[in-house]
Amino acid sequence: MRRVITTLAILLVVVVAGMTALVLLVNPNDFRTYMVQQVEQRSGYQLQVSGDLRWHVWPQLSILAGRMSLTAPGAAQPMVTAENMRLDVNLWPLLSHQLSVSQVMLKNAIIRATPDSAPQKPSGAPVGPGDADADAGNSIDKGWTFNIGKLRLADSLLIWQQQDGDEYNFRDLNLNLDQDASKQANFDLATRVSRNQRNLSVNLKGQMNVAQYPHRLVGEIDEFNYTLDGANLPPQGIKGTLSAQGEWNADNQQFSLQKMQLSANDSTLDGSASGRLALPQQLNLALHATTLNIDNLMASAPINDSSATQHASVARTPVIAEPRNHDNSDSPLNQMDFSLNLTADSSVWRGLTLNNLQIDASNQQGLMTVTKLQGKFGDGHFSIPGSVDIRQPVTQVALQPEIDNIAIAPLLKALELPQTLQGTVSLKGDLSGAGLSVEEAKRNWQGSADLEAANLQLAQLNLQQMVRRAVARVSNRVSNDQPDDQGIQQLSGRVSLKQGNISLPDLQGGNSRMAVQTKGNIDMVKQQLDVTINMMLRGWQGDSKLAGLLNQQTIPLRMYGDWNNLQYSLPIDDVVRQQLQNEAKSRLNDWLDRQQPAKQP
Repeated sequence: MRRVITTLAILLVVVVAGMTALVLLVNPNDFRTYMVQQVEQRSGYQLQVSGDLRWHVWPQLSILAGRMSLTAPGAAQPMVTAENMRLDVNLWPLLSHQLSVSQVMLKNAIIRATPDSAPQKPSGAPVGPGDADADAGNSIDKGWTFNIGKLRLADSLLIWQQQDGDEYNFRDLNLNLDQDASKQANFDLATRVSRNQRNLSVNLKGQMNVAQYPHRLVGEIDEFNYTLDGANLPPQGIKGTLSAQGEWNADNQQFSLQKMQLSANDSTLDGSASGRLALPQQLNLALHATTLNIDNLMASAPINDSSATQHASVARTPVIAEPRNHDNSDSPLNQMDFSLNLTADSSVWRGLTLNNLQIDASNQQGLMTVTKLQGKFGDGHFSIPGSVDIRQPVTQVALQPEIDNIAIAPLLKALELPQTLQGTVSLKGDLSGAGLSVEEAKRNWQGSADLEAANLQLAQLNLQQMVRRAVARVSNRVSNDQPDDQGIQQLSGRVSLKQGNISLPDLQGGNSRMAVQTKGNIDMVKQQLDVTINMMLRGWQGDSKLAGLLNQQTIPLRMYGDWNNLQYSLPIDDVVRQQLQNEAKSRLNDWLDRQQPAKQP
């Protein structure tokens, strides 16, 4: 054991002595010119290193440098600048005065991927046959390759900008990249970006093949964790993961993602994506969602179930929320061609559970065409194709809704209207207006629709019972013993909407014992209504004339006033009193007519 310890001690002394001698005998500044020449010969880029180079022995033999910069030929700004650079070098090549770098580490670096940092041709330079691609917009330097075995970036900044595009700053950039001899690289990246009062943080791990860099990269994203929060997003933000197989073609600025597995809060999706970063940008999405909770991805939470039945909850920001002073000029869709094909087995929108949701939409630089937006809700079906135009400061919407057998009460709740009506509704119409939120739709949209409702029930109101009781208070000469049927089996007609005012000019229907005709107006902005339901209740018995009148008489029920304090008017006594007066007048006239012959001589 003593001999082993002695041997190890001797080896340690030899190594320390050798490294000390090496540090003393080899001046790292001798490699400055060599590094600059090698970078320029291999890539054409200009490397500048400020200050003296110095050795760093432990735990890795390294050369430490101060401020450095790397500039492309003809570029106005350097592509890379850093406050500190560390080069980890291999020991044995130094014995023959050769520099072999195993790892490059940059701290507090600024990486610019902008037009100002891209390679530029000198003015008046001749154009050769091989420059045709460059003239067409392909400025990738064919001489550039990635030959660094290990690259580390710490606490750095990436500035990314397309020609005539917006600038994005990726802060707190940390990158670990390891490459083997076969050009297979493993990478681990973390960064964050802020824009338009929104913050995105990402952590990315994966592998890629860099053999064709910079023209083409192929790889896999093993783990992509992200967090998105800020303006017009849910209070809890959006968090999730992504895994996929990807490809990047730098010559055409195109990318593709296959076998995507995406999660966003409690939503899970899979599918593919492809696109182009060069202007006009393109993004094509083909997604399938097992569960898609749209409420949990939008700016506000679902409607609270504890809200009162008779009141509309209108104080909250709508789910599809945008500030009223929102300007579409900063929307990325104005500079993008976008297509979306989405199917969702189960989805939630404003508290409504939708099944088999299908969306097929495309965007042409701000004009979005919704070819298909359809799905099932309960026993019903809906289809809402149309268009959304965000090329102007205020969003313009045109929709052609068609719904069939949709439950009314949950639909009223989703639209933040009083849940005073139950049943099912079918309609087909045209709507248009300014704004996308529910609140904007109530105020700014207009249109008309053919409507048909079934099995209608007014909350806490039995129309037939109200009429029977009102008649009984006026006269006991008639009665109606038909069983209560609180519903209106069918009601149909045309309705119109204009700046929050729903007009009901003439809706007709009823059931087997009652005919109904409805007309009036509902003001969603002022939360007021004035609606008259004209009812003809059958089955009256008793006094033949009064019963016959009531069986054929329209009895008006008027509901008016504020939603939270509705007033009712049912003038049945006027109808009965008028009938009694008419009957008394008729009998008096008959008696007078009979008296006229008796008075003649």
